[in-house]
Amino acid sequence: MEMRTLGRTGIKVSPLCLGAMMFGAWGGNDETSAVPIVHAALDAGINFIDTADVYSWGGSEQIVGKALAGRRDDVVLATKVHYPMQPGVGPGDAVPNRSGNSRRWITRAVEDSLRRLGTDYIDIYYAHRPDPDTDIEETLSVLTDLVRSGKVRAIGTSTFPAEQIVEAQWVAERRGYERFKVEQPPYSILNRSVEAAVLPTCQRYGIGVLTWSPLSEGWLTGRYQGDFERGKGRQIAHPQQFDPELPGNIAKREAVGKLIDLANETGCSLIHLALAFVRAHPAVTSTIIGPRTMEQLKDLLAGAEVGIDADVLDRIDEIVPPGVVLNAADSHHTAVELTDSVLRRRPNLPSSTVLVTDER
Repeated sequence: MEMRTLGRTGIKVSPLCLGAMMFGAWGGNDETSAVPIVHAALDAGINFIDTADVYSWGGSEQIVGKALAGRRDDVVLATKVHYPMQPGVGPGDAVPNRSGNSRRWITRAVEDSLRRLGTDYIDIYYAHRPDPDTDIEETLSVLTDLVRSGKVRAIGTSTFPAEQIVEAQWVAERRGYERFKVEQPPYSILNRSVEAAVLPTCQRYGIGVLTWSPLSEGWLTGRYQGDFERGKGRQIAHPQQFDPELPGNIAKREAVGKLIDLANETGCSLIHLALAFVRAHPAVTSTIIGPRTMEQLKDLLAGAEVGIDADVLDRIDEIVPPGVVLNAADSHHTAVELTDSVLRRRPNLPSSTVLVTDER
């Protein structure tokens, strides 16, 4: 595969990155089935593997580490820190001093990841999500120490809003810390929200972009058209993204129907059309594919060289306009200022106080 430089890191990566979220208990892939998928991806020219400590609560990292035995030096390996490492604790739940982006937690989490991965360094180490309780200066300080100690080669963010990416760049410059050099946002035909600010911001600062969910949680495989078996896996954990009665999901099904017709007209599969769309954006360096099976991997690899011309991209714009996300839940991050009512309301406001009047 043609190698691309990841932002200004100097690191060369393949345009497809093997995502390992489905390795371990979460995806039902044990070492026996997952290791051959890793080896097949490497043999096909992929040199970029992405995982996270929280995936299967460390199980994914362990499998990746075993799969890379003897091949570690040829692979760009990325993992993440932020979420609590306790089975049964939801991603949105914080565990005091055992989650987030603090020095205390990152210092411990990185050592655990290195041990599970069976390596003495991580190529790209991500803050998996923003942490409203931790000053970005604190996070950059500890990540800088990890880079300077040789345990981490470069640092990045995942699903950060544009304003926080910019703030982190300013703090790094002002304090002499390492800069975040990679951002990993969700991006697909059905979720184009990052086109408005995140991708332009990354271009402005020379930040490499590794996108995730190019198939929009499976919607762009066509599996959720017509009747489908409900109440399984991610559909249970994230009903807001799959409930067919919700307006956002109705809109997704309508869009996918039109995209299937467009794919048929262009002579490629819907999956290959979706992957080519993401790769067509000039800000995107690489995109994550997350196969559960060897058959899925082969199909995804077959689309690695598929391109689409401007006319087809224009047709896609007519189906889902630039910057639009059909279901807000697909963005996977809502600012705490919108979810915590205390941050939106002045406390102990006298009941006699009138804030808004309308004399018309």
